[in-house]
Amino acid sequence: MRISIAKSLAATLCSALTVTVLCGTASAQVVPGTGTFQAKASDDFEDTEWVFTHNFPKSSSNIDKQTRYPSGKSSNNKWFESLKRGQPDVIKRVTPPAGGLPGSTGAMLMQTLNSGIPGYSSRKWQQDDLLVDVTNALGGFVPVAWSPNVVVRLYIPEFDKWENRTGTSFGFRASVLAQRSTRGGSRKRGFFGFRSRFSGGTESETLYPGMFIQFNSKTSGYKEDSAYFIIRADERGYDYTGPQIKQTGWWTIGMSFTPDGRIHYYAKPGVENLTPADHIASHNYHDYRCVRFNTYFFDVCNANDGRTWSTPWIIDAPAMYMSRK
Repeated sequence: MRISIAKSLAATLCSALTVTVLCGTASAQVVPGTGTFQAKASDDFEDTEWVFTHNFPKSSSNIDKQTRYPSGKSSNNKWFESLKRGQPDVIKRVTPPAGGLPGSTGAMLMQTLNSGIPGYSSRKWQQDDLLVDVTNALGGFVPVAWSPNVVVRLYIPEFDKWENRTGTSFGFRASVLAQRSTRGGSRKRGFFGFRSRFSGGTESETLYPGMFIQFNSKTSGYKEDSAYFIIRADERGYDYTGPQIKQTGWWTIGMSFTPDGRIHYYAKPGVENLTPADHIASHNYHDYRCVRFNTYFFDVCNANDGRTWSTPWIIDAPAMYMSRK
């Protein structure tokens, strides 16, 4: 699903500070990294025997309704191929680039070439997903009353190492069950088209909020290569432009989910722990209230032309926390 930027919001929400003011005060937030560390739903890649088994061909049910088993998974049973889109073509343990977490000897590289249907190049933007198996690891879904939150260190490469394509390159996302109230009204029914009244209620939907990274290439007419965070999504369901990425190298990014049903987005350069000052935005995605946290996952995107690799993305220390009442 291609990410579209809402131009009207991009014109008004021109900075992280603007978004913060519009979306609430820090007192209602939970900074990612807060609460009890959930080791079973986290990874540090320190095990030198850590490997991911792909079990190609991968799934592509979002395009051709084909789910292909067995699915890929990691040796520690924490990471799984998405049965909807399939996992990136390269997933491996690597030595962290310089400047990462002190003492860390392992990180995970994700990169993809054939992001669509196996054996077919659509020459259209596609994405692969890699999921953390939170529900099995923790024995069930997590209510947002427990303030679940996730944080990861992400290595953003120099722009000359990116896939030379203007568009979305990477995503850090979550799956949540959310609800919103529906209004009462009337509808036509039957052959004679009589109208019946119905009362309001509650509708539920699984949503996939997140933080994407968009690359704008100077070969597409931009003045220079640049990258931005894209936030998914605001109360109207629109993605919009967040802070510009002016510094490459290691970043710390995170999301939290609070009992009021909102989603909070954070990011800053470096590997230090996040603080309230690193808040970017808070939203009720499409006016829904989150009620249950399902899992978190990563997207890797490319042109799916059969010859161009995606940007190489490296993450370290993906971690989940929560404050169970």
